[in-house]
Amino acid sequence: MKLTHHEQTPYQEHPFAEIVRILGKGKKGSRPLTQEEACRAMSMILADQVLPVQLGAFLMLMRVKEETPEELAGFVQAARASFKIVDDGIVDLDWSSYAGKRRHLPWFLLSALLLAENGITVFMHGASGHSAGRLYTENVLGYLGLKPARSQAEAKQQLTQQHFSYLSLEHFCPKLHEIIELRPILGLRSPVHTLVRLLNPFNAAYSIQGIFHPSYRPVHQQAAALLNQAHMAVLKGEGGETERNPDMECLVQSVHHGELSDEVWPALFPRRHIKPEQLEPEQLAQIWQGRYDDEFAEASIIGTAAVALKLLGKADTQASAHELATAWWLGRDRQRYDRKHQ
Repeated sequence: MKLTHHEQTPYQEHPFAEIVRILGKGKKGSRPLTQEEACRAMSMILADQVLPVQLGAFLMLMRVKEETPEELAGFVQAARASFKIVDDGIVDLDWSSYAGKRRHLPWFLLSALLLAENGITVFMHGASGHSAGRLYTENVLGYLGLKPARSQAEAKQQLTQQHFSYLSLEHFCPKLHEIIELRPILGLRSPVHTLVRLLNPFNAAYSIQGIFHPSYRPVHQQAAALLNQAHMAVLKGEGGETERNPDMECLVQSVHHGELSDEVWPALFPRRHIKPEQLEPEQLAQIWQGRYDDEFAEASIIGTAAVALKLLGKADTQASAHELATAWWLGRDRQRYDRKHQ
């Protein structure tokens, strides 16, 4: 039985106090959690066995020191144990989308749809609204005639019908979603913003993630190896989403059956583009339908799809991955032309 603040006696330490003490016992006394301790800590949080003051202390202590790969792996283990994993091989590529976009539209969404249109089943999961001034994936799906799923069962149905589905975190792990929503209160991101990217609710063999802070890239890579994720790639994505910025070179750090590798993808333009003054989500549909041209957008769509194709083993080299993604994108133009002139 969980003890409330009023039921706790002065002589009986709360079980979660040990976790807070490990992290907060000063510069010389504190240490990171082991993977087992991290799993136990997150299990208690997800089971509502910690007090609000303990949760706040834990989140901010972790934020100050930043997660180790072992801690991140332990957190993910606990989270995955708290909800039903769909392990039937239906998903080819797990794609996380938690950051939201501020400078550019979410062109990566069209990359995912391009893969889906060519028979690759993509499951996307994310959360929206936790940071002001950002455009989240869930909020732009309607411009493309898509609806977010409301359950894993509905997501599975969408995946079968259209090879793509988006499901919000609140519908498969509501406690983590509740913690993400604390960001406006705490003023800072928390470990939850990191661990959700690794959840992979359909246990896909391939997973792709974007981060904003480069220091988190190897942490994701190493945590994926500890979690025995068969194939994973993480990149510093535009705005923190899983999106290659075509104006900059892109380091992709991957895991393939426990082997870690790093690969630099070159910039696709010699000079950077000027960001738009405002984001107009209707342009997503306009570009998808061939009614609007934007070289930055198209390079981002093709470049992001190319990284995914190489991860998936659909191409052996960067050049062949880019050629395949380009052919698929230009093929859409030909299909639209053929339909117009039938």
